[in-house]
Formats: sequence, structure tokens, C-alpha cells
Amino acid sequence: MAFVGIQTQIKRNNRKSVLLLIAFPLLVLAAVFAVVYFTTYDQYGNPSPELAIELFLQAIPFVTTVVLVWFLIAYFAHGKMIAMATGAKPLERKENLRVYNLVENLCMGVGMKMPAVHIIESDALNAFASGLQEKNYTVTLTRGIIETLDDDELEGVIAHELMHIRNKDVRLLVVTIVFVGIFSFVVQIAFRSFLYGGMGSRRNNKDSGKLMIVILAVSLIAYLISMLFKFSLSRKREYMADSGAAEMTRKPWALAAALKKISGNHHVKQVKSEEVQQMFIENTPQDTSAGLFGGLKGLFSTHPPIEKRIQFLEQF
Repeated sequence: MAFVGIQTQIKRNNRKSVLLLIAFPLLVLAAVFAVVYFTTYDQYGNPSPELAIELFLQAIPFVTTVVLVWFLIAYFAHGKMIAMATGAKPLERKENLRVYNLVENLCMGVGMKMPAVHIIESDALNAFASGLQEKNYTVTLTRGIIETLDDDELEGVIAHELMHIRNKDVRLLVVTIVFVGIFSFVVQIAFRSFLYGGMGSRRNNKDSGKLMIVILAVSLIAYLISMLFKFSLSRKREYMADSGAAEMTRKPWALAAALKKISGNHHVKQVKSEEVQQMFIENTPQDTSAGLFGGLKGLFSTHPPIEKRIQFLEQF
């Protein structure tokens, strides 16, 4: 498997970030246009493409504003949102010098600013990195992974997460989480409205029933397309982070040993958010099966099988 240098990877991820920032709003507008187009009729009850286009143009400023506000809220509050979804809290330095020493030594070795370190009180073995810029980069570890792994293994895991930060993987992933969240929210609202609202007073209202069906169908298609955007992040980013961690620590066997332990107990039960689960060093379709489309999302996993990652590290 061929890999590129870190600067090349950073440039690629920066380009992908820009493209996704453009693609997602366009997808939102396309979904809105589809809903308007298929539900707009003239006074005689016939489809009216001209009226649909007129209504869509009028809706563009409103839709753009909503998307922008959504993104700005997520941009400035993503750290708190992730902390709420995971229950993560800052790791006290004086009580966890071992962890801080490992993080500091790795950061000094590659000349990067030390990120914040958080902890999730869970016996599961997992970790993830998050943040959009240097001042809010964070490495989060579970209690289980800190207490179970030895120093070399934990160093390998931390190095893996630091590589995600250095490669700008975390920024790219957070951007996709923000926008995929829009479609996920709309799909769930539309589906629940269809189930619980469509069977009551709307039963005899054909126009209202058709509108709900169109919204559900269009939002579902847009959601699946947005998942393909997320899948475009490429599973190679995990191999890149593994490779970078092996180079950073010069102990590929240590990260391989850590992944073996993680594979048997990685599911952090209190984390229900499917998007946040995909930030962890390991997640499987089982982890994302709780939601409405969790089983389907397993087909779009952004992580390669952990067994292949272990094999890759053992070849160093």
C-alpha cells in the first residue's frame, strides 16, 4: 500500500474540506428544489415547473441562512457538543502524569503544540481526536484504555490520534459530521412525522400526504448522498495515521498490540451519536446500529477492518 507524505496529505485534506463546504450546501439546495418541484401545481392542479423555479429562488436566501447558522453554531460549539455526546471531561494533570508525559514527549518530538487531553469514564478501550483549529484540538481517551494498555501501547494510540490532528483529518471529519447531521435530522423528523402524523388528521388530505412522502424520499436520498461524501474521506486516513504513529514512536508492534486489545472491547456504550462514534480509533457496524439507519451506515464505514490494520503494522 503506497502512502504520501504528511504535507501532501494535509493539502489533500484541505482541498477536500473546501470541496465539502461547497458540496453540502449545494446538496441542501438541490434537495429543497426537488421537494418544491414535485409538490408545486398551478391553479388547475397541473405540475408547474415555472412556478416551482420561482418559489425555489425565493427560498434560496432562507435556506442559505439556515445552513449558515447551523454550521456556525456547530463550528463554535462543536467541542461542547462532542463533550456532551461522549461525557468527556478534562483529564487532571496532577493525577495522570503518565498520560501527560506521553502526550508531551510525542508532541515535542514532532514540534507540534500539545492538544487538550480529555477522558471518558468508560471501561471500553477507545480514543479519538477532535477540533477544527490549533486552539481547540483535543485527544480524548477512555478510562479503560488508560488503565489497560502499557506505556508503549498507549503511546502508540496517542500518536495515532496526534497524526489525525497533524494530517487535518479531524477538521475534515468534523465538517462532514456537521453537514451529514443536517440530513440525518431532517430524515428522522420526516420519518417520525410520516409515521405518527400521517395516520391521523392527514389521512384524507392527499396534498399533505404527498408532501410528506416527497420530503421523506428526497431527504433520504440526500442523506445517502451525504454519506457517500463522508465515505469519500477514504479509509486510507486510518492507515496513514497508523503509519505516522509507527514512525513517530518507532514501535509499530506496540500500536498493533494496542489494536488487538481494543478490538475485543471498544464499544463505548454511553456514546449514542453515530457520527461521534465514527471519530473513535475503532468503530464497527455494531457501534452504529442503534439509530434509524445504523445498519445501513455500516456499509459506509470510514474505518478499515481492524484486523487488516494490525496486519499492516506487523509488516513494518
